[in-house]
Amino acid sequence: MTTTSVQSDVLVVGGGLAGLVTAIECLRAGKSVTLVDRDTPQRLGGLALWAFGGMALVDTPLQRRMKLKDSPERAFEDWVRFGELGEQEHWPRQWAHHYVQHSRERVYDWVVGHGLKFMPAVNWVERGLQGNGNSLPRYHIVWGTSQWLTQRMIETLHQANTGNRLRLLSNHEIVGIESHDGVVTGANGINHDTGQSVLFAAQAVVLAMGGMNGSHEQARANWPPTRPLPATMLNGAHPFANGKLHHLVAGLGGHITHAGEMWNYAAGLPHPQPHFPGHGLSAIPCKSALWLDHTGRRIGPEPLVTGFDTHLLCQRVAAQEMPYTWHLLNWRIAIKEFAISGAEHNQRIRDRQLPMFLKETLLGNHRLIKQMAAESQHFLVADTLAELAAKMNALTGTNDVQPDVLQQTADGFDANFQRGDSLVNDDQIRRIEQARHWGPDRLRTCKPAPLQAKGAGPFIAIQMQLITRKSLGGLKTDLQSRVLDAADQPIEGLYCVGEAAGFGGGGASGKRSLEGTFLPGCILTARAAARSIVAGRGL
Repeated sequence: MTTTSVQSDVLVVGGGLAGLVTAIECLRAGKSVTLVDRDTPQRLGGLALWAFGGMALVDTPLQRRMKLKDSPERAFEDWVRFGELGEQEHWPRQWAHHYVQHSRERVYDWVVGHGLKFMPAVNWVERGLQGNGNSLPRYHIVWGTSQWLTQRMIETLHQANTGNRLRLLSNHEIVGIESHDGVVTGANGINHDTGQSVLFAAQAVVLAMGGMNGSHEQARANWPPTRPLPATMLNGAHPFANGKLHHLVAGLGGHITHAGEMWNYAAGLPHPQPHFPGHGLSAIPCKSALWLDHTGRRIGPEPLVTGFDTHLLCQRVAAQEMPYTWHLLNWRIAIKEFAISGAEHNQRIRDRQLPMFLKETLLGNHRLIKQMAAESQHFLVADTLAELAAKMNALTGTNDVQPDVLQQTADGFDANFQRGDSLVNDDQIRRIEQARHWGPDRLRTCKPAPLQAKGAGPFIAIQMQLITRKSLGGLKTDLQSRVLDAADQPIEGLYCVGEAAGFGGGGASGKRSLEGTFLPGCILTARAAARSIVAGRGL
């Protein structure tokens, strides 16, 4: 079969958010662009098409309206402390500094300039277990979720394609990088629709293929030996984000760093209608739910509470005897607090249905809870704790959860409220009360009350397990998004953006993200690459 040749100024590999933004900026500068995506045309946009749309942004008009005094200096201090980024982490720290300095004008203003809006509340996530995370709220949510953001970028991409300078190719896989005398000149790939080989020639190649966590084999191979590894995990990443191109580039001298650092989640459950094998949903755990081990006992001595340190939550869940945990709650808690990350299960925000969003926020999201109870076998509902224990055991095929143990667990928690508010001595309740001091969190967090309070039922148990999500490491890059070799020298003609670059520098977040740094990281690294290509290489 013959080989097809395609030539352009810029070759962008990957049609996720980072790839789209790179292509848009290069087209606006008058360059010809070939955008190659491994997935179908309907899935252009990658993982961003399904994401929730949270962005950690610094010193924005929205923060100021809420009387939040943020600054790049304060954000950088929070970032490096929480991520444990040492002075020796040169390029990750450079990218962290670039992020906090420029997220306002190069992300917030840029996004708003494309006709998008943010919800009128800033949320406070990743506070740190000891207050060592976000020292104030920074989590902005795109109205319409990341799906609307992605669709708007696709529209913008076509609008920027004046003079027919864009070639958009879906179902194409890059299988090799072309390099001559140390200079990258293009790539070769396969058209999976025809099986035909394709040779791409370009003066600049931009890698935007995502991370490595879409492959459990890669995730397990890179897992730090000092951290517990569960026997099974769900996949919340894109299955095509498998690390193959990372290793191809390493063969050319590129440097993969921080591959063992990952942003996983501790509360995943199997997708009722999976898009691929092992596909999981990432739940936003209820702060008021009791987090139990496989026997129905509360995990402790320090209880697990979401919203403070996701990195630590994952380690504690992974260290459990079984590769799953249980969340014990009631209907009252579920309708106010339970949520699933992503566009798919946030219909009111995704479709910008403001009246219905406000109604469900104020009166409870009964719709989602009923949907999960009907669709997911891992979401169990029962009128009594004994009945719930029986359903938990039926799901696992064991007798691990004894009804009397589950009853003792609930009674032990509820005893806090029998002694009066002045004698409450439970760390989960303290953290819930702290979260409720911030208005947006108060709207989504129940006032502490007995689990067995009259009228709060029925009871709910959700079986959860670790779910992979983002790679925090990747190909090392400089502030121009140029791929660097082991000696920190750029490989001419080769760039890397988004998650493939560890969102900048091969690991800008260190061990922990302040959460919401990924979509802005895609935009910032992409725009940096485009500026470098246009100005630095003089195309």
